[in-house]
Amino acid sequence: MKNAVAPPILVAAMLLCVALTAGAQQPARIPRIGILIAPSASFFSARVEALRQRLREHGYVEGKNIFIEYRYAEGKFERLPDLAAELVRLKVEVIVAGSPPAISAARKASATIPIVFAAANDPVGTGLVSSLARPGGNITGLSTMAPELDGKRLELLKEAFPKVVRVAFLWQLGATTGNRVLTNMEAAAKELGLNLLSLEVRSLDDFDSAFTRAKRERAQALITTIGALINTQRRRVLEFAAKNRLPAMYSNSEFVEAGGLMSYGPNYTDLFRRAADYVDKILKGARPADLPVEQPTKFEFIVNLQAAKQIGLTIPQKMLERADKVIK
Repeated sequence: MKNAVAPPILVAAMLLCVALTAGAQQPARIPRIGILIAPSASFFSARVEALRQRLREHGYVEGKNIFIEYRYAEGKFERLPDLAAELVRLKVEVIVAGSPPAISAARKASATIPIVFAAANDPVGTGLVSSLARPGGNITGLSTMAPELDGKRLELLKEAFPKVVRVAFLWQLGATTGNRVLTNMEAAAKELGLNLLSLEVRSLDDFDSAFTRAKRERAQALITTIGALINTQRRRVLEFAAKNRLPAMYSNSEFVEAGGLMSYGPNYTDLFRRAADYVDKILKGARPADLPVEQPTKFEFIVNLQAAKQIGLTIPQKMLERADKVIK
């Protein structure tokens, strides 16, 4: 007896059934985005919300067609490698790193997962990318132009308070930049005829000794550079400046909004918002190596008149007219 052969229409029906069953068993993977932040959630809340809002504008809805994994080190930088490793184990499609320590941890955790840095101080100088136009590797994002802006902050501080001659500079050593931050600031101070008092901090224990030295050597003003460690100690820095009635210039607006005197720098909320554009492009197939690093497009000079009044200072009218925002 010959083997029965199924009619073609039956075979087709069976194949369709198998395909449908396989499709039901293997739903399309919803992409996961990792966000790695060195400070606390509260410190970066506005920045992260800007990124989320921009993702929504691109059509991504959390829990529906995208998952976001948030990892905050809460200022404990030693946690960053483990947090980055968690994101790698979750097989996220992209990691958004919010500051140099987070960027470093993400790079060490994976050489293949695309990484978008939302605020890199000097991506070419620190070796993050080969060039701004052609980053190479698995990393790209947005630069803060930090080295170029430190001197500008010092210039604005001197213009606002021309009698100041001795300025305390609170800064932290970069893992890849060494003391180049200090060298650049010393050059800027020399051009402005200022004496610069270097207050380097490498850990939480260094802040008290730095403040003691500033008082002992009679610093007349304070300026800070960009630094994740300094950001985590924002309250201590602000209290020191206020208690000692020091005119102070900060690197980002969060310090001024929390009670500091003045700040000048890129709009960090805007940088995080633009980081979402990179995420969108990568999810649609772009390679980080081919996405040029962007420079800031918005810079803000912010003055807090309440802070000035509290320590008995008067901000010149010409400086108020130049300010992008005045807190009254």
